[in-house]
Amino acid sequence: MFTRRVEPAFYDTDALGHINNTRLPAWFELARNDVFRLFVPDLDPRKWPLIMAKLEVEFHAELFYGQEVEIRTWISRLGNSSFTVTQDAWQDQRLGARGRVVLVHYDHAARASVALTGELRDALAAHLVNDEEVHA
Repeated sequence: MFTRRVEPAFYDTDALGHINNTRLPAWFELARNDVFRLFVPDLDPRKWPLIMAKLEVEFHAELFYGQEVEIRTWISRLGNSSFTVTQDAWQDQRLGARGRVVLVHYDHAARASVALTGELRDALAAHLVNDEEVHA
């Protein structure tokens, strides 16, 4: 599991005084850099071998300006050429949101998915955690 801390900026808030729901997908994407580095260590977009097939965010509690948010990231499913990344946003020991994305290992030139094999599959498997096993 990867963890990353985000310090909310004032512009992350909305008129209701909490973190705007549009910010969570951006924070989750930032925290996925740890997963992306397994594929492209220097994060060079010209070498990018992934596409996103699905994105969902569940909101559990409000998040607020003035306190760090911890993003926890893990692999929750590992398929032949696709995998699911699950992420939780925690603030003050409370789950604020959970996000899931399905990413596909992809050859852009061939316009086809590519199997996850060898060291790459092993690196992803090292972060494979069943969602029910994740605790605060």
